[in-house]
Amino acid sequence: MSPAEQIEQLRREIRRHEELYYVKAAPELADAEFDALLRELAALETEHPDLLTADSPTQRVGGRVADGFTTVVHAEPMLSLDNASAEDELRAFDERVRRTLETAGDVGYVAELKVDGLSIALTYDDGVLLRGATRGDGVRGEDVTFNVRTIRAIPLKLRGAPPGRYEVRGEVFLPRPAFELLNKARAEAGEPLFANPRNAAAGTMRNLDPSLVARRGLSAWTYQLVGAGVRGSVPTHADLLTRLDGWGLPVEPHWRRCQGIDALLAFCAEWRDKRNSLAFETDGVVIKVDRLALREQLGSTSKFPRWAVAFKFPAQQATTRLKSIQVNIGRTGAATPYAVLDPVFVGGSTVSMATLHNPEDLARKDIREDDIVIVEKAGDVIPRIVGPVLSQRAEHSRPWTMPSTCPVCGAMFTRRRTKSFGAARTARVRPD
Repeated sequence: MSPAEQIEQLRREIRRHEELYYVKAAPELADAEFDALLRELAALETEHPDLLTADSPTQRVGGRVADGFTTVVHAEPMLSLDNASAEDELRAFDERVRRTLETAGDVGYVAELKVDGLSIALTYDDGVLLRGATRGDGVRGEDVTFNVRTIRAIPLKLRGAPPGRYEVRGEVFLPRPAFELLNKARAEAGEPLFANPRNAAAGTMRNLDPSLVARRGLSAWTYQLVGAGVRGSVPTHADLLTRLDGWGLPVEPHWRRCQGIDALLAFCAEWRDKRNSLAFETDGVVIKVDRLALREQLGSTSKFPRWAVAFKFPAQQATTRLKSIQVNIGRTGAATPYAVLDPVFVGGSTVSMATLHNPEDLARKDIREDDIVIVEKAGDVIPRIVGPVLSQRAEHSRPWTMPSTCPVCGAMFTRRRTKSFGAARTARVRPD
């Protein structure tokens, strides 16, 4: 077998295992065995540099630090979605669709879980990844190609895709386990915690160091194709999702074709209760008219397509007693208050601590020790306190104040203003 044939065989094998691991969640190899394949491929490409190509799996993770992000124009505007948060609002959406289409019968929809992440536009040229860009303002986004190439769920080369240039759209997200590890590491380093996986994904994608992005473990789902020639070859959105999956692109597998509003409502109710079983955060369901020809009839407003809506799940809340307010001292000396709670089950897990962000936020909400408080996850992994239940506040309650000295070393606290946001930050200052 020639070096070229060996390299191509290895690339096919590695791409197959990447899809099994990062998209299908059904790995066939241990991590060490997968790494051995990558090393073998890298060694062959080093020996034969003329055979190295941009879509090789070895070219995903680079150490290059970019000077900054350039702005790119999307093939078509990336519109937002109108929201519905109650059954009657979703029924009203269905009524508007049927009225515009002048039909009394049930309309076919596709329901997809709404991933709480960062919208991404992937440009492929003859099946090879050319560019990745953020949504930006919907017309222009940031070119984050170097970072996108580190996300192993996103193929650098599509399988059996047609020739030409087209844009695949989707969502980049941080899986729950990766988010928990990231915030744990930030807490140990005294760095501010990410409020939720969405913020973490957005912050990661806008980092200028692709090697750092690679370490954080981002993933992605795709759900849309922009490019009239390719898009016109499938009649329905359900067909399109199947086509994307066939090309090796990650497609969230729980989508369902629903005939009529009652089937949609049943899907939303099902996943409102089951969402905590997923390895990623979902805050609702995206509902789209299935037949693409009907979408053309429905059209769009200046902001929203009339053929789609996002049904938002209610926030997940519980009440419990706030036992005490403690102060965490980070590695840099930053002091951050946090709440110690009577354990309570909320959002799929038992919570015994919650972030309080800073003394100003705590004072604004008037949160006190021994209060009965409302704890919310609202799709977030890190719980937060919405506020106290004032009707259950004890008579002896007193407002909490930030201590003047560090509970660890006794040094005096001082207030500093950060350069980036102009916000005050409490930190300890050791005496000379």
